[in-house]
Amino acid sequence: MPAYMYTAVDKSGKEIKGTIDAENIDLARQEAKNKDLTLLSLKEQTLLNADISFDIGGKPKARDLGVMCRQFVAMNRAGVTMIESLKMLSEQTENKKLKATLHEVRLNVERGESLAVSMAAHPNIFPEIMINMITAGEASGNLDIALERVSVQLENSARTTAMVKKAMIYPIAVLIVAIVVSIVMLVVVLPNYAAMFEDLGTELPAITKMYMAMSNVLRDYWFIIVPVVIAAIFGIASFSKTNTGKHVFGKIAIKLPVLSNMTIKSASSLTARTLATLLGSGVPLIEAVGIVSGVVGNVYFKEALSMAKDEITIGMPLSRPIEECGLFPPMVYHMIHIGEEAGNTEEMLDKLADYYDEEVEMAVASLMAAMEPMIIVVLAGVCGGLIAACMAPMLTMYEALGGI
Repeated sequence: MPAYMYTAVDKSGKEIKGTIDAENIDLARQEAKNKDLTLLSLKEQTLLNADISFDIGGKPKARDLGVMCRQFVAMNRAGVTMIESLKMLSEQTENKKLKATLHEVRLNVERGESLAVSMAAHPNIFPEIMINMITAGEASGNLDIALERVSVQLENSARTTAMVKKAMIYPIAVLIVAIVVSIVMLVVVLPNYAAMFEDLGTELPAITKMYMAMSNVLRDYWFIIVPVVIAAIFGIASFSKTNTGKHVFGKIAIKLPVLSNMTIKSASSLTARTLATLLGSGVPLIEAVGIVSGVVGNVYFKEALSMAKDEITIGMPLSRPIEECGLFPPMVYHMIHIGEEAGNTEEMLDKLADYYDEEVEMAVASLMAAMEPMIIVVLAGVCGGLIAACMAPMLTMYEALGGI
């Protein structure tokens, strides 16, 4: 959804600046009018006019929102009014996008809107789960409890995401280093090394000739290779965002032996934790399952939860579609079924989430352990081949000298 930058005057006559998320500029003007703002300027935010910052200008992270909710709860329990709390949060946050958004939220709350409605106007900042839980908390008079649960949910989600990313950073970093070293060896080191032996009249061995052929291709056609590689990277990234691409990469994530264990367990943890949090905040089950389907990353789990929502709508218990989809481990639907029978589904989901949080940590550790020998083999193959290509002419020369 596009963002529109505006300068306006509010009801008190104060000039303010901010952004409005809207489908088009007409809806942005209407949104400003709904907020009782008199527009002085309004234009779509682009890369050229955006307030660019290296670390504080982008969308706030889940952990940042979780910390914000905890601070909000602490202020409310200390007797600080909601408007004053929002003002303090806006002033102390470092993320410029979140700072401006909290300022707008405070203005809307001052005009009489609820906190949830004010936040819902900024879907690119505040996730749907957060809005729904705050809505339920305001309706039940338990806003502090809802905010506390939101903070726990967001922080757990951020921790799980961080663990998964941590598992992927090491092999990616090693792969990048291996590629850079290989290019330097092929383009700079090997040609000079081979030329030296050719000047001495030593015939290059087959392995050295093979790597020299690769070196010649890199040096002679780099202006073609570089754009092709960049285009391939962007092409794969674009493909991964299409429906077909999401299914292809989603299938790889749940079928590839080294990834499937972590993917399934992290999805189970996220599903159980989010459902427990939403149900505990008073969100109806059907709505909660719909929200969870939008939270999980893997498209197959999204589709399974969307189908589960449809079946729950016609009266089926949650455990039935969870079992039938065949994606979740047996323990998930068994625990949910027990919870449904005993009337404590929320408690069972909490226990499931705790269990799978630990399982995700173990899965990440297992993935790292499995990747280490694979990385060693790859490095040995890449670097070993290059070293052999450099050493082979020397051995050939020694053999020739020994035969004199």
